[in-house]
Amino acid sequence: MKNKNRVFIATSLDGYIADKNGGIDWLDSIPEINQIDTGYNKFMSEVDALVMGRSTFETVCGFDIDWPYQKPVFVMSRSMTEIPEKFKDKAQLVKGTLAEILEQIHKKGYHRLYIDGGNVIQSFLKEDLIDDMIITVIPILLGNGIPLFADLPKPLNFECKKSIVFLDKIVQNHFIRRKT
Repeated sequence: MKNKNRVFIATSLDGYIADKNGGIDWLDSIPEINQIDTGYNKFMSEVDALVMGRSTFETVCGFDIDWPYQKPVFVMSRSMTEIPEKFKDKAQLVKGTLAEILEQIHKKGYHRLYIDGGNVIQSFLKEDLIDDMIITVIPILLGNGIPLFADLPKPLNFECKKSIVFLDKIVQNHFIRRKT
């Protein structure tokens, strides 16, 4: 099976995935978006597992909801020594270089991965390991925060496969990595 690393994420109009305090309350600035299908379920049906960083994992653990994933979750962290007891049956800690981490995950039979979290996405992009990205842009300017993108060793070319406008306010773009 071909390995594929994918992103499905929302950003502010100025490219932030969280505010300067790490908060994501701004995602609810257009609450009716939660009442429509933006493609998340279809996206999730096309992935085998999730790879996220410690901050994203801790954010998800802090939600006042049941565990939101039915797929295996792998948490990349240099600082965590173990997954909290409450979530041990929900997530696994992985460590090492990206190549080592991907090898561990692929050996378990997971090849189509949902890559989530700012630092993790940036790390995958730095090593040119993202195959496609679905980015939903919420029309709010945060002015500061945690950016989706960071410095890269070289430019990466993507093609826009599709753009959709939801509620006449929100734009979702699907980008495919174009390797030359």
